[in-house]
Amino acid sequence: MKLKLFLFFLACFSLNTNAQLLWKITGKELKAPSYLMGTHHLAPLSIMDSIKGMQTALNSTTQVIGELNMSDIHKPANIQLLQQKMMIECDTTLQTLLSPSDYDTVNKFTKEYLNFDLSQMPKVKPAFISNNAVVVIYMKHIGNFNPQEQLDSYFQKQGTEKGKKIEALETLDFQLNILYNSSSLQRQAQLLVCALNDLPQIIDSTKRLSVAYMTQDLNLMQQIAEERQGNSCDPSAQEMESMITARNQTWAKKLPTLIETAPSFIAVGALHLPGEEGLINLLRAQGYQIEAVW
Repeated sequence: MKLKLFLFFLACFSLNTNAQLLWKITGKELKAPSYLMGTHHLAPLSIMDSIKGMQTALNSTTQVIGELNMSDIHKPANIQLLQQKMMIECDTTLQTLLSPSDYDTVNKFTKEYLNFDLSQMPKVKPAFISNNAVVVIYMKHIGNFNPQEQLDSYFQKQGTEKGKKIEALETLDFQLNILYNSSSLQRQAQLLVCALNDLPQIIDSTKRLSVAYMTQDLNLMQQIAEERQGNSCDPSAQEMESMITARNQTWAKKLPTLIETAPSFIAVGALHLPGEEGLINLLRAQGYQIEAVW
């Protein structure tokens, strides 16, 4: 579950700052600054009131870049793609993947939190339940989540209304493959059971991550994101490589061409910003100046 929390509770951290989500990109003969914004996919829009310079940064750019083009998500073809990716294609079912006791645990959760019995969706992938568990836990124990008012969608909507170009770093198909095909069904089942057997800890982490993001306490967010249990429930190095590091490296190769073409407002999950392999360091290594906006 730690692995899935990384997708939805993405935190921002820098070795040189203590509290900042918005970064200014200059140098390397850029004609105008671009900006890098760390988002939290479940944070309420009210967070923007506490991010200094955010609206000015958005207004001063002519292009908005996100992980996905959010307007594509609800297209019929992409809804069909999601339905395809979230289902088990082979003869395996949840009942054959899980032990009887684990099946009962998962079924109890889906009935209480997701309003369906596993017998109704016997071939849904365990990762689908894990991913949705994050959202429903957030809604039940934290609240203030409106799926129609997400930061990533907000920035792109504002950009579209103001005639800005919208660019995406990834396709929906790519992200769905990370969510549903990057690990085996057995590993997905293991992570799901790990989470549901330790719901109090997951709820606690969810609450602490939310508070840390809303207060922009980056050091605390990083600490929470790096917490480990010391067992098979922890994400492996390969899983973290696929989900974070490899994507950062790919984005760092794409972004220079985009920001050299037009001043851009880049909004991506904030855990992609920190560390040696984070976007901040990767862009700095290419000669750009990355400074916190205060």
